[in-house]
Amino acid sequence: MDSESKRIPNMMDVAKLAGVSPMTVSRVMNGKDTVRGSTRKKVAAAAAALSYAPNPEARSIAGQKPIRVGFLYSKPSGAYLAEFLLGLLSQASLNNVQLFVEACEEGAQALEQAQRFTDSNLDGMILPPPLCDRADIVELLAESGVPLVVVACGQPDPRASAIGIDEHAAAYQMTRHLIELGHARIGFVMGNPAQSCSALRLAGYQAALRDFGGQLDPELVVPGLFNYRSGLDAAERLLALGDRPTAIFASNDDMAAAAVAVAHQQRLDVPGDLTVAGFDDTALAVTIWPALTTVRQPTAAMAEAAVRCLVRQVQAMRNHTPCPAEQLSVDFTLVRRQSDAPPRVRPPARAYAPTLLSY
Repeated sequence: MDSESKRIPNMMDVAKLAGVSPMTVSRVMNGKDTVRGSTRKKVAAAAAALSYAPNPEARSIAGQKPIRVGFLYSKPSGAYLAEFLLGLLSQASLNNVQLFVEACEEGAQALEQAQRFTDSNLDGMILPPPLCDRADIVELLAESGVPLVVVACGQPDPRASAIGIDEHAAAYQMTRHLIELGHARIGFVMGNPAQSCSALRLAGYQAALRDFGGQLDPELVVPGLFNYRSGLDAAERLLALGDRPTAIFASNDDMAAAAVAVAHQQRLDVPGDLTVAGFDDTALAVTIWPALTTVRQPTAAMAEAAVRCLVRQVQAMRNHTPCPAEQLSVDFTLVRRQSDAPPRVRPPARAYAPTLLSY
């Protein structure tokens, strides 16, 4: 390996890959709100591709020890990862945090990499899904005494701080919205069963069906894995039913986008013949046509909150003061776009009229 390949990437490298100026990269890393969202995402994606993180030691107050934070992730969607990194980077530059970002495969490798992180004198760790649900990794970090923040974990370990939305309530509200549009047969694409949020989203869907008169039909609930391929399989299965659903609610935007693609392939109009709704509100939600009605989970904001929470934990440890694990909830929003509509033959209207964002 030559010396160039060993060189630590810098801001110029990020700017070149993202196709922006170094000044723009600097503004993004410092959390400035003057940069357009699309540009911020390009910078975050370039930083992730290069495993670049700002060097706070060069900017920190003389004598102030930086906080070394590890971020270990495994197979999230590209859109989700870009949003997450954007939040991490913006807060890292503001809080004298040095980020160590590493991807891993699922399985034993993830545990081995977590062990290497704990052996590297890190001050704290942040775990997104699906790793936040790995009991062995959480146990390892708890035993090592390294402060840990898990993000979007449906059932967090009490020893770890946690940032997330109310997954059950979010799925409940979306399902209620679809029922109030007039849909009774609503297909549901589950998430990865290894992730605790999947069960909460399913439970929210089922609770709303019971409360507002939707059809609780087991054949309308199909498995998914939070990826596009599983969404294709799920949508094909739902649309092959003799009495197919008039709406599909997928547990994330990747699978919802796949449902839209299958509908188009079968010459079904979305939303005229089939309403489709997703979850997360990643960039993909507004990239496809029609744009997705979805639950906005503020991924970047959750990542920012995770950094601030971890900073509090580490500073408390350095000051030898108690700082118990925190359980923080952030707000979600139901965002209505062009992928939903009443079914062509609509049942009697109901009184409920939720407050929605329209795009």
